[in-house]
Amino acid sequence: MRLQYIEPFPQLRGIVNKMWLFESSGRAPSEDMKMIVPDGMAKLTIPFRNGVSGKNKNYFHLSKESKITLIGIQDIPAIVDLEYDAPHGNIGIEFSPLGTYRIFHLRQAELKNKLFLLEEVMDKSARAIQEIIADAEKIDKKIQLIQAYLVRLLAQSQPDLILDYCIRQIENSKGLVTVTELERKTGYSSRWLYEKFIEKVGISPKNLSSIVRFNQIYERWTKNSGPNPFKGDTKEDIYYYFYDQAHFIKDFNRFTGFSPMKFVRSENEFGRIFYKD
Repeated sequence: MRLQYIEPFPQLRGIVNKMWLFESSGRAPSEDMKMIVPDGMAKLTIPFRNGVSGKNKNYFHLSKESKITLIGIQDIPAIVDLEYDAPHGNIGIEFSPLGTYRIFHLRQAELKNKLFLLEEVMDKSARAIQEIIADAEKIDKKIQLIQAYLVRLLAQSQPDLILDYCIRQIENSKGLVTVTELERKTGYSSRWLYEKFIEKVGISPKNLSSIVRFNQIYERWTKNSGPNPFKGDTKEDIYYYFYDQAHFIKDFNRFTGFSPMKFVRSENEFGRIFYKD
């Protein structure tokens, strides 16, 4: 497996969190869970060689080669696999929470924990760009085309300043800011903030904060190999981000489907690769 990060166009900085080119010679080993955990960000994938599937406990979607797929914000784990055990290539784009609503002018809660062909949820321009990208022979050209398309969509929207402020507060505090604090800092009620987040982020501010906190530990785990990665500095972080051990285990189970120790004894190299520098 090979992952190469791509620098987004300047216009997309802050909107696109990460952009990458992923290539592999075939499926990951059968013992690999191929699990992607929630990170609070919607994504686009463009499999230009070999299709790719995604499933969670409620949903399954197969993206055929050259079909652009929109993955809504997730708060449950998903399993990713290739359509065939053959060489695969995929362009991936991860959108920041304050970027998703600017690009995809949709009610984000309706996309939550689901995958759609982009042409199913967007206007006819989605099918047109899909065909243009499919016809482009060079990967660099495909990457340029999808970014130019995103820039055009971005130009059709304006930032929601209150929402963006709240999202940045959650991100900057690493998920520790409370809804009560957001109420005090913005002057808006928790109900108003909840509806705003459901519409434009897809999940509540409390849920997004939980995912952000979880990822502080999960990302550390991906870079800390060994029989017990939840020790030392990581253990101290657990008690910084969570009320107690029970709170941590509950959220970890929610976002992975496993207890922490059972999860670390499992193989998930596919999921790890997206957190490596």
